[in-house]
Formats: sequence, C-alpha cells, structure tokens
Amino acid sequence: MSEADLIKLYSGRILELAADMPATDPLTDPQVTARKQSPLCGSTVTVSLDVVDGRISRYAQDVKACALGQAAASVSGRVMVGRSLAEVSTARDQLRAMLKDGGDVPQAPFDGFEVLTPARDFRNRHASILLALDATVEALSTVDAQVEHTS
Repeated sequence: MSEADLIKLYSGRILELAADMPATDPLTDPQVTARKQSPLCGSTVTVSLDVVDGRISRYAQDVKACALGQAAASVSGRVMVGRSLAEVSTARDQLRAMLKDGGDVPQAPFDGFEVLTPARDFRNRHASILLALDATVEALSTVDAQVEHTS
C-alpha cells in the first residue's frame, strides 16, 4: 500500500469518527450480547442490547478494532437505538455490497458509511468494517429466535 493510498484511506473524517465512539457505556443486565472477530486482523466488536417490540431500546458496544472498524462502529452506533433486525440486516447487506461490489452507500439512517467508500479497494479491511453490523445482526437474531421459541 503506497503512502498516498494510506492517506486517502485514513482520512481526517475516519479518524474523527474513530476517536468519537458512541454507546460505549456498558449496559447493566443486557438482554443479549454478541461478539464478532475479524479472522484477518483480530479486530473485535462486542455489542449488548435490549429489544422492545422488535426494536433496539438500549445499545452498547465495545470496539477493539483498527481505525476503519472503529469508524464503522461509530457510524452505526449513533443510529442503532430504534432499529429493527430487518433494518440492521439491510444496512449490513448494503454496506457489504458497497465495499465488495461497488454498490451504493447504505440508506438513511446508515448513510454515514459514505466516509468508508475509499476502503472498497482494501479487501483485507472489509471484515473489520462489517463487525459492528454483523454483531448487531447476530444479537437481534438471537432475540428474534427467543421470541419465536416462546410464542
């Protein structure tokens, strides 16, 4: 990776987002917790959340990732409360398509991922960028399965 590529990839906005991580206060007695790790770089994101009527009512994240993974968690962490499994799954799928296939930026409220469009060219970073959404989808799926099982 050239110096110019690194400068383009680690823009000031990405570094600002990484430094301003929301939803970092741990939840007391969360309904569910999920942890995802990138096999390539070892980055991890752990999310804890509560769900009421199919929507996230409380959300916390513990992010141990590169600046790109941190920026992605920062973007998603700002809008998670109030989101449903379908919304988060769609955002994850749209972000994956944006990174891997040159697709559009995820729809609002997840449109802040636009800042990560330069990462398209760096496939080894994609897993880290997707961690927060992957962990949140897993957590919401667990709650959804529990609800279906008790119904």
